[in-house]
Amino acid sequence: MSTISPESALVYVMVTVSATDGEMRESELARITGLVRYLPAFSGYNIDRLTADTETCLQLLQSDEEGLDAIIGLVAEAIPESHYDLVYALACDVAVSDGSLSQVELRLLEEIRHQLTVDRLTAAAIERGIAARQKVLPHDD
Repeated sequence: MSTISPESALVYVMVTVSATDGEMRESELARITGLVRYLPAFSGYNIDRLTADTETCLQLLQSDEEGLDAIIGLVAEAIPESHYDLVYALACDVAVSDGSLSQVELRLLEEIRHQLTVDRLTAAAIERGIAARQKVLPHDD
């Protein structure tokens, strides 16, 4: 039995990515909230838990230098291996939600991918899909 729910584990991943550069931007928080409201993976999740899960995750990250390893361990324990691609996709989605990817975010995404053994081909497909969703159509102004 896991110590956190699978939905909370997904929230922890998204919050970790958002907080990794030291600042949780409004665009990232809006993306997290939108994903929780929209995705089928969160159909059993009470949206009222989002704030508490966010605060608990941030406390865990700040508690010691092993915070990131603890988060990834909780996620690996709570999420079935067959859904690690979902974890990586959510991490990528939040990372790009502010319009850029910092080196810290890129390293974190790589760490998540390695720790959860998301193969390179799957990761590339996820990254490409998310990049395509971020495109803005040109306007004839």
